[in-house]
Amino acid sequence: MNWEQLLSLKRFGDTHKRLRKEQNETRLGFEVDYDRIIFSSAFRSLQDKTQVIPLSKTDFVHTRLTHSLEVSVVGRSLGRLTGQKLLEKHPHLRDTYGYQMNDFGAIVAAAALAHDIGNPPFGHSGEKAIGEYFSHGNGKRFKDKLTETEYQDLVKFEGNANGFKILTENRPGIEGGIRLSYATLGAFTKYPKESLPHKPTRKIEDKKFGFFQSEREFFKEVAEELGLKKNRESNNIGYCRHPLAFLVEAADDICYTIIDFEDGINLGLIDEEYALEFLIKLVKNNINTAKYSGLQNTADRLAYLRSLAINTLIGEAAEIFLANEEAILAGEFHESLFDKSSYEAQIKDIIKISIEKIYQSEEVITKEIAGYRMLSYLLDIYTKALLPETEDQDSNFTSLVLKSVPKLQHLQEVDSVYEKLIGICSFTASLTDGLTVASFEKYSGLKI
Repeated sequence: MNWEQLLSLKRFGDTHKRLRKEQNETRLGFEVDYDRIIFSSAFRSLQDKTQVIPLSKTDFVHTRLTHSLEVSVVGRSLGRLTGQKLLEKHPHLRDTYGYQMNDFGAIVAAAALAHDIGNPPFGHSGEKAIGEYFSHGNGKRFKDKLTETEYQDLVKFEGNANGFKILTENRPGIEGGIRLSYATLGAFTKYPKESLPHKPTRKIEDKKFGFFQSEREFFKEVAEELGLKKNRESNNIGYCRHPLAFLVEAADDICYTIIDFEDGINLGLIDEEYALEFLIKLVKNNINTAKYSGLQNTADRLAYLRSLAINTLIGEAAEIFLANEEAILAGEFHESLFDKSSYEAQIKDIIKISIEKIYQSEEVITKEIAGYRMLSYLLDIYTKALLPETEDQDSNFTSLVLKSVPKLQHLQEVDSVYEKLIGICSFTASLTDGLTVASFEKYSGLKI
């Protein structure tokens, strides 16, 4: 792979090549990507989607929106830091093509901003609820009407693939979604493969999948434009990652490791003094002991350690990326950047505590159970409305359901069972936590 292709400014529908040196410096193409994402309704909906605690009423716990903004800020720093060094190593990118350090930062920032845009309500339990509706619930009735890969898209419903769908799918009157540059779409796609084969290797790019069958052909177009290296020769397509996807992943890893941990402390799920000890271990080589000792309360000490930890991990992630750049471009680097971190043990300790004290806390589990049931119920309502099992099910109730959900009405004109089902799943995943509760109460008659 080469940077000239990987930094492509091409967008869906372009009939001419976009050249970096011809870009208007006041509004660069990669910065336009960021603007389009942040003004999209899908991004705004993240303000009411779970990051740590579903339906949390506290004002200091992160939502998917605040998490995404923070990941984007970290990603921008990572991109600029590596971009500066890459231009020193490959000066022709600047001298011949016009690329600047900030271009790398803008691509990573935009991709990081969108990294959770396809996630369902109620976190990862929302993904499982959708998947298990088709593997064990009433959705299993559609299995014989789908190809093996189409069915896999549903039973292993993936927020990353749904994010690619949201960013790129054609809708009535809107072609190509929000039309991001192919460079940003490449950096966004952490798992550039389809849903089958499932985890064919232990390589990081094969851990999950990055696009549904409905977007398969367009993803191939993006991959070919970027020059992504194919990593299998079968009919099931898969590629090596876009190099900047490693930086997007690192930015997310940094934020959820440190900031979810901080949320756990603020919620009282993790003892403050105990938590501070873990953070100190992570930054012990960089801590200013005099400054730290002068801080008078736990909140200030926590903020100082969090800032120092994020800065420390940004610097190390950039160093690891640059040290492995040639292997990454050759498609021979198959792990996350932090798998090579000198702080790996400290990071694992923090994540272990977060799993035990936060993600598996009674409050989280109770709300995830409720969310699981509500999503299964809504999927039943929507699938019976659009794909009734019998003529008897095509009732006035299902007609009223479709009238109440304009975003599903266009699927009535779609012939493909798969297209209808993946459309239903994508719509259900677009619901916020609060709207899921409200929809459940409305259709079940619990609230008028």
